[in-house]
Amino acid sequence: MFQELRASLSIVILFTLITGLAYPWAMTGLGQSLFRHQANGSLVTQGDTIIGSELIGQNFTTDRYFHGRPSAAGDGYDAANSSGSNEAPTAPDFIKAVAARAAALRANGSKNPIPADLLTASGSGLDPDISVAAAQYEAPRVAAARGLPAPQVMQIIAQNTRPRTLGFIGEPRVNVLALNRAIDMLETKAP
Repeated sequence: MFQELRASLSIVILFTLITGLAYPWAMTGLGQSLFRHQANGSLVTQGDTIIGSELIGQNFTTDRYFHGRPSAAGDGYDAANSSGSNEAPTAPDFIKAVAARAAALRANGSKNPIPADLLTASGSGLDPDISVAAAQYEAPRVAAARGLPAPQVMQIIAQNTRPRTLGFIGEPRVNVLALNRAIDMLETKAP
């Protein structure tokens, strides 16, 4: 019995060392050496200050900025509370939330159809991207708030549009943080 117990304990220790130490260290080393930016959270900096991540949405609220998708993750875009709402499209609370979001967007005066991603949260509640249609819907508000010509804002949207992943997965999209930074840069370059 002691011989079998020793063999079992040896295997547990061996696999603990392999799967609990060696493998995580190897993957961390590979990630840091080959994909340092992604392994460290795809952080975006301005000078020495971290201002966000390419992978997590932020709660932009002023008219001067493009707004991301609504977040279902608690207060704003809290990555510790990543989740969807799990509400059915026919649920009364969901219908009320979408109606309230639509009313708030309509208050800006646009009569165009509102893109769905401005009305509904993503599955994670942290989506950093919006559709090109959503960015174009918000462009008149941002242009007016900043005193910029609408065609110039549309050009910035086009410059910040990312294509489908691998050319066929998903839809073209715009990272809200990158778009807002580009608008800020445009404003700082103006005479």
